[in-house]
Amino acid sequence: MVRIDRYVLSQLLLLFGFFALVLVAVFWINRAVVLFDRLISDGQSALVFLEFTALGLPKLITTVLPIATFCAAVYVTNRLNNESELTVMQATGSGPFRLARPVLVFGVVVFVMASVLHHFLVPLAQQQLDEREAEISQNATARLLTEGTFLNPSAGVTFYTREIDAEGVLRDVFLSDRRDATEGVIYTAAQAYLIRSDAGTTLIMVDGMAQRLGTLRNRLSVANFRDFSFDISSLVRNDARAAIRARTMTTPQLLTPRAVLSEQTGQPQGVLAEEFHARFAEPLFCIVAALIGFTTLLIGGFSRFGVWREACLAFGLLILIDGARSTLVDPVRDDARLWPVLYLPVFAGAGVALFMLWLAARPRKRRRLSKEVVA
Repeated sequence: MVRIDRYVLSQLLLLFGFFALVLVAVFWINRAVVLFDRLISDGQSALVFLEFTALGLPKLITTVLPIATFCAAVYVTNRLNNESELTVMQATGSGPFRLARPVLVFGVVVFVMASVLHHFLVPLAQQQLDEREAEISQNATARLLTEGTFLNPSAGVTFYTREIDAEGVLRDVFLSDRRDATEGVIYTAAQAYLIRSDAGTTLIMVDGMAQRLGTLRNRLSVANFRDFSFDISSLVRNDARAAIRARTMTTPQLLTPRAVLSEQTGQPQGVLAEEFHARFAEPLFCIVAALIGFTTLLIGGFSRFGVWREACLAFGLLILIDGARSTLVDPVRDDARLWPVLYLPVFAGAGVALFMLWLAARPRKRRRLSKEVVA
């Protein structure tokens, strides 16, 4: 690689790092607000929030990589054009295909980074995230033991305790069970204890009262009790092991015969095929994003009014290709034999980039086409 290629590549990587950092920060803040509210309201600590945030970063990075690649290609090409560096390189005999070489290398570098994320880091992080979510869901203290707050651990169930002492005894407990549409029950107790075992989780209430209201006859029954056990296993998941899903498996694991894998995960073969091939198609899209951002500005040339028109055209092409890629997911999930269509947006984007390079190499042809469009 000659010096000019290294120079352009270094500029692309530098701007790519900047845009990737900014976009990750923006997306992370947006996601962290929702995650923080959900975890803290469930009684989790800040360390759990940081752990969940870290485990979600690989997936978040894969989302912003194509955008950061495109932004870096557009910004660097515009700067090279404004500072007449592209003009100098073209005057020395460098054609459009030669100028696109460092951009192609840049796209390949991002493709390698995205492949590592898609094939290994994202599945492993998702697997760990699912396991931690399962552990938290089955942790009764995280879902029930919050003082002075009315909680809804499940649809139709409301729980409240005024105080939890140092020994773990719940004081002044209120439990409303409205899961049965024909009958609602309200339990109140002076004290309660949570007992967990392999069979499930049980709430033992002491010195309380049960009020049962039948909605069919509007009859209220009241009963006092010295102690009463309420099985809350249905409210708290006791299986901490997360279910096996294709998204939590690395790509080498997905090479297992699809019929066997479908039986193990319980997912259709189309979902497995889409998950497997999307891990190759999405990193390839980073190369397309870099080339489209470069070639669209290259055919625009220099203009004292700026490159807003070319930048908007490049962005529109990127949105169009990415939108087409999104519409192809459902057909593949319905029929695994349609997996080749997942690569159509990549080949279409590469074809558009090659056409624009061909057009940039023929300025007379480009001017004639421009006149025809204007006419």
